[in-house]
Amino acid sequence: MTPDVERYTPGHNTNAVDFMAARSAATHAGFFLPHLAPGLSLLDLGCGPGTITTDLAAAVAPGRVLGLDRQAAQLTGARTLAARRGLTNVEFQEGSCYDIPLDDQSVDRVFSHALLEHLAHPVRALAEIHRVLRPGGTVGLRSPDWGGFLLNPPLDDVIDAYTRLQQANGGDPYVGRKLGRFLREAEFIDISLDVHYERYADPSRIAGYLAIQLDLAEQPVHADRLRTWATDPDALFAQTWVSATATRPH
Repeated sequence: MTPDVERYTPGHNTNAVDFMAARSAATHAGFFLPHLAPGLSLLDLGCGPGTITTDLAAAVAPGRVLGLDRQAAQLTGARTLAARRGLTNVEFQEGSCYDIPLDDQSVDRVFSHALLEHLAHPVRALAEIHRVLRPGGTVGLRSPDWGGFLLNPPLDDVIDAYTRLQQANGGDPYVGRKLGRFLREAEFIDISLDVHYERYADPSRIAGYLAIQLDLAEQPVHADRLRTWATDPDALFAQTWVSATATRPH
């Protein structure tokens, strides 16, 4: 049974923030871009450092965009990024996915990337998304599924250790395959799912990112194995991502 506790497994150290900040809408939200148009309002739930959010804001400008994240420390960098890009239609706010600070039926689009896998109550968060979406509005979700990763040489015991760590923190490393069911439970319709791999050209990048979390969890043997594995010239790490879009019915 999933514990009724949530700890964000990647943490918010510099390595984790830099890892997330390398993402963009083109690389991690491409499936949702066709659902955007100038003038639409949008919520990015779990926006992190804001690199995807600012791309989405550019796509819907002059429509208003809110980036929401429960870690206020990340939002300073997000605001700086938006200002550097000259975006005046986006704001960032600290808040919870279980209590979104928006009125009922007040936003046209909701996007959430790499959030649901860290939640103890994903359907409750989706119900909040349903509440704030306007009838006919679209939600876009993207989460990994640790059951479909490709690694060479194999590292099954290390991957198992990390998935157990995420589960102990209240998350679900296999949430990707459940997105369709969860959206249906939250009363969405027109659900569309897709799956693809993200291959890390530099395996040491993902290995170092995961190893830090294992070190913090007092699992140095697994962390060291990951770092050593990344030095293999034939190392391959391909991560499975499940994307979903759905509509709030009229």
